[in-house]
Amino acid sequence: MKKIFEVGNLKSNGHYALATVHQNTVYISGQFAVNPETCEKEFGPIEEETLQALKNVEMIVEEAGSTKEQILRLTIYIPDVKLWDKVDAVYKAFFGEHKPARTVVPTKELHFGFKVEIDAIAYI
Repeated sequence: MKKIFEVGNLKSNGHYALATVHQNTVYISGQFAVNPETCEKEFGPIEEETLQALKNVEMIVEEAGSTKEQILRLTIYIPDVKLWDKVDAVYKAFFGEHKPARTVVPTKELHFGFKVEIDAIAYI
């Protein structure tokens, strides 16, 4: 088993790994819209936050030796079900023809005031 704690300037900021690789699978912890170069939180419209969180997931997947086309499943947390369509449009553009399994979970609020958090599982 391998743990990934840092990818570029993205780092785990608590008692967790960014990802855990076990056999041929990578499990990615929830990602927010954090700039991977500066490690700064980037708050903005949900579309921008969704795209950055997806890019961060992709960076971690690549660090583990996989690609976004090998993502099997994602869980997307949003603070309001009314935002679903906006998130779905960004998700569709990001993945194109690839359609991983997915769950969207509306919650009351997310940590730090972010509008989206995304975790994932990918095959290596």
